[in-house]
Amino acid sequence: MTLPGVLDDQALRRYRELLDAEDAAFDELEHAYEDGDRAHFEADFQAWRSVLARKLSFLQRIGIDVPQPASL
Repeated sequence: MTLPGVLDDQALRRYRELLDAEDAAFDELEHAYEDGDRAHFEADFQAWRSVLARKLSFLQRIGIDVPQPASL
């Protein structure tokens, strides 16, 4: 069990998995953008947002608060 704000090996391993998934999703998004492939871009954008949301949710669950940027 991970205490809030405490990173153990399991938490670091899971975070690394989420970072790798985010990186891979962003690479796909970037390729679709460079290729001008709108359909794949839209799908890849949603996939990247999903992975990013999972990463932020994980950080919140282990007690790391990521502040929201100021709104305009």
